[in-house]
Amino acid sequence: MRSIAILFILSAVWWSGTGAAQAQRQAGEAFRDCETCPQMVVVPAGTFQMGSTEAETSREGVPNQFAVLEKPVHPVTIPKPFAAAKFAVTWAEFNAFSRDTGVNPTGCWYWDTEAKKTKLDEKRSWKDPGFPQTDLSQPVVCVSWDDAKKYTAWLSTKTGQAYRLLTEAEWEYAARAGTKTARYWGDAIGSGNANCDGCGSRWDAKQTAPSGSFRPNAFGLYDMIGNAWQWTEDCWHEGYEAAPSDGTAWTTGDCKRRVVRGGSWDLNPRSARAAKRGGVDSGLRD
Repeated sequence: MRSIAILFILSAVWWSGTGAAQAQRQAGEAFRDCETCPQMVVVPAGTFQMGSTEAETSREGVPNQFAVLEKPVHPVTIPKPFAAAKFAVTWAEFNAFSRDTGVNPTGCWYWDTEAKKTKLDEKRSWKDPGFPQTDLSQPVVCVSWDDAKKYTAWLSTKTGQAYRLLTEAEWEYAARAGTKTARYWGDAIGSGNANCDGCGSRWDAKQTAPSGSFRPNAFGLYDMIGNAWQWTEDCWHEGYEAAPSDGTAWTTGDCKRRVVRGGSWDLNPRSARAAKRGGVDSGLRD
């Protein structure tokens, strides 16, 4: 799995206070806690069915060994509103963190098209992943889960608010935005709805697209499908047996690996679905 980006939320702690500003936040409202912070959007509470049906995976041609990772379909209730990043964290936003803290992770795995295998290049990094980063609104890639946690800790200190990674359930709820189809625009991949290898965009199978290049979902969130994988808080499990039903993170299991969501610019459309999930080593930069 390649091109992992990060999506962050302001946790429910922000909603538990009694301040007037907190109480006045409404679903759909956008705000930013500092000039270099990600823009946030308030997502409403609600209930949804998490996972994919047999009809979906059969239609998409998902192999059986991967289809079981998205089952069983189960209800999840998100009890409180939360704020999610309007876009995947951009190069410019991550650069502000790196400049302020001196954290500058290097070394990145990439796909060697000639050798047809992944290789580690110690010279590649989030600053130079192997394709142009001239548009600073592109999602930051070559960032590990551990790097993402450092970023959220920095945001929390900088703003005095409780930033963290989305839980896996919160991510799927936010990505679906009230829909039950494979993607928030419908079941079919269509053309020009996202960036993947076969999505019909000018970035397909070449590189990431600038954040916000495609239409948002009903919650006002962009690029939840395709473009770059997004880290979540949860430890990896090969299925949903005994998964939390309240939207919290699953913090037991294979915690050396963490869940990524959303698909990527260089993977086929069947990976660009709301239910698609994978488990990646928390130290991997890709």
